Amino acid sequence: HWKHGGVVGVRGYGAGVIGRHSDSPELFPNMAHFHTFRVNQPTGWFYTTKTLRQLCDIWEKYGSGLSNHQGATGDIIILGGTTPLLQDCYNALPAETGLILGGSASRLRTPAGCVGAARCECSCIDTLDICNTLTHFFQDELRQ
Repeated sequence: HWKHGGVVGVRGYGAGVIGRHSDSPELFPNMAHFHTFRVNQPTGWFYTTKTLRQLCDIWEKYGSGLSNHQGATGDIIILGGTTPLLQDCYNALPAETGLILGGSASRLRTPAGCVGAARCECSCIDTLDICNTLTHFFQDELRQ
């Protein structure tokens, strides 16, 4: 029983939080707000265990503790945020992990490419350089 969308967000950021509201908050009070954060992947999709632990600790503190690791973009989806704690979580992410919110909504989504030579000795092009170049070229269309 979800009402998808709705206006939720954090100051200074135009995307990255996907609003989820229950259409039956009186029946499910703990699920009245269950917003989703799209956390941008680090360079080359290489997550350290330290960063993953920090992210999990932040989400245990500010959200439900549930996460989903996306395949296509490399983003980590963290599920179950409440409206009053969105800004605190947003502030903690870069401060404690160095991670930022990824793109969502009508903005350009987070660019992604395979890790190329980092995992494939037969790679013919530098996919990470291409992704980085495109990201900087279209920076005004991304996220903030």
